[in-house]
Amino acid sequence: MISLNIDRKILAELIVFVALASVLYLIKPFSLPQGGAITAGSMIPILLFSIRRGCKYGLLSGIIFGLIVSVLDPYFFHPVQWLLDYPIAFGLLGLAGITRKYYVLGIGLAMFGRLISHFLSGIIFFASYAPEGMSPIIYSIIYNGSFLSIEFVISAVILYALFKRKIFKIY
Repeated sequence: MISLNIDRKILAELIVFVALASVLYLIKPFSLPQGGAITAGSMIPILLFSIRRGCKYGLLSGIIFGLIVSVLDPYFFHPVQWLLDYPIAFGLLGLAGITRKYYVLGIGLAMFGRLISHFLSGIIFFASYAPEGMSPIIYSIIYNGSFLSIEFVISAVILYALFKRKIFKIY
C-alpha cells in the first residue's frame, strides 16, 4: 500500500487549488482543433500551489489536474498519448516549485516541461496533421507553442503581479 503522508492542511489546499484550476479550465476564449486551448489562467492555481508547497506537492496537484482535464475535455486515442498530454504534461507544472525565490524562472521551467510533453505527443501521434511538406517536428512545436506561449504570458504576468503586491505568502 502506498502512503503519501500528506498533511491535512496541504491536502485541503491542494483540493481547493485543483478545483479552482478545473473551473478556470472550462473558460476558454480559444481552442485548437486537435486539443489545446487558451484558458482563463487555469494553470495559475497549480503553479501557485507548486511555488508555495514545493515540487513534490506541485507534481501531485498537476497530475490530478491533468486527470480531471482528461475527463472534462478528452482528446486522446492511445494510452501513451493520453499519458503525455494529460497526467505527465500537467504534472510537469509542478516544476514551478523547484525555485521559490526565482518563481518566474520556475514558471518558465514548468511551462517548458509541459511543452516538451505535448511536443513529444505531437511528433509521435499527430504527425499526420502536419501540412504536406512540413516537418512534424516543426508542426508540433508551432502548434503546441502557439497556445502554451500565450498561457505562459498570462500565468507569469498574473503571478508576478500577485507576488509583487505580496498577496500570497510563499515561504
